[in-house]
Amino acid sequence: MARVIGAVFGVAFGFAVLSADDNWPRFRGVHGGVAEDHSSLPEVWGADQNVVWKIDLPGRSWSSPVVWGDHIFVTTAINTVETETLLPVASYVSRSNGGTMSFMDVSKPSAPHRWVVYDIELKTGRIRWERVVHSGVPAKSRHLKNSYAAETPVTDGERVYAYFGDVGLFALDMDGKPVWSKPMDAFEMQTGFGHAKSPVVDDRHVYIVNDNEEHSFIAAFDKRTGNQAWRVDRDEKSNWTTPFVWTNSQRTEIVTAATGGVRSYDVNGKLLWHLTGMSTFAVPSPFAANGLLYVMSGYSASSLRPAYAIKPGAAGDISLKAEATSNDFIAWADRTLGTFHPSPLVYQGCYYVLHDRGFLTCNDPATGKAIYGRQRISTDTATFTASPWAYNGKVFALSEDGDTYVVQAGPEYKVLGKNSLNEMALATPAVAGGSLIVRTASKLYRISRTN
Repeated sequence: MARVIGAVFGVAFGFAVLSADDNWPRFRGVHGGVAEDHSSLPEVWGADQNVVWKIDLPGRSWSSPVVWGDHIFVTTAINTVETETLLPVASYVSRSNGGTMSFMDVSKPSAPHRWVVYDIELKTGRIRWERVVHSGVPAKSRHLKNSYAAETPVTDGERVYAYFGDVGLFALDMDGKPVWSKPMDAFEMQTGFGHAKSPVVDDRHVYIVNDNEEHSFIAAFDKRTGNQAWRVDRDEKSNWTTPFVWTNSQRTEIVTAATGGVRSYDVNGKLLWHLTGMSTFAVPSPFAANGLLYVMSGYSASSLRPAYAIKPGAAGDISLKAEATSNDFIAWADRTLGTFHPSPLVYQGCYYVLHDRGFLTCNDPATGKAIYGRQRISTDTATFTASPWAYNGKVFALSEDGDTYVVQAGPEYKVLGKNSLNEMALATPAVAGGSLIVRTASKLYRISRTN
């Protein structure tokens, strides 16, 4: 059980009444990392500055928190025998950069684990409930930078759905009561890296993608009963991108990005269109803004690191020819703009790409034209895995060191400040209830203006 270790300031300072707009129900929220402006959202914080509360979180997990009203849902996987201490960030740097750990370093613990879902009160940080959804010895290995609970849960306000790639899919009601579960086989991932693809929902189904080395597929499950509505095999190997439910001007689509290409399915599992031309190791997740769908991949060792902006209504093969940068359904493409881990962001007329090695670029989201090229965020050797987010005219980038860099939004690049939590951080934060919810290696923070 996590325990509250920080002071609770909610009663003293008084918080705004929550509305539906304060929900952050999935990975990166409903607007691809963009939150509504709010006077309580912080621009400056530290380990003991503007911290409403902080709690210890047991186990090892890099899933993001999600929020519905006063409910914060987080997941974790707990080694029941050994205490797993995360190594310093520097230890994860690949040997090509002089680090101590190889890009291929993986392990498979032999001790039993517990896979747990927590519901935490946003106002107080109190643990409302915790549910163990599975116990057992991990079936497969995972990268030492990964965890067995890297997938972010999703909620529709009636249930929370937690997916663990090696274990299965679980639905709990808002009181923590199990509604249904779907145990699943564990498949080998490339080089034993482990999983990270989060579930998504629409009004009828919860969708998962499991791209692996043995039997890749996409599947839809009835939200209320857990019955499998459909399942489609995929000619893919391992990928780590979260699918995206794209409700556009013409229809609702389930968009998936992968090494073999981008594919879109209708809500009944029929393939609508596909696009080839992605890099090795697809990680960033698709999202939509201003009527366009944005997809990218950018493994650093690949010469092809593309970014695409796609129009609604596509059908069949929409892949670009030769050196073309657009066609009937691709508004624009850039073959070297993509990044490895963080998903991009569209905010106030700018398309931001945060690169793992600490650079930020800004392009026109409608045309792809550069507004400013690569700008180094910090003179430190900071690396970035979490995706950026934005509010109140600022763009925020959280480094693996636990430092959040605040960048002025707009065509002029300017770093406004740095906020440090002094602990490793890979999970993308949530923004809800006038608060920033940040997960580090061992803690969960609620950060808000407290004066």
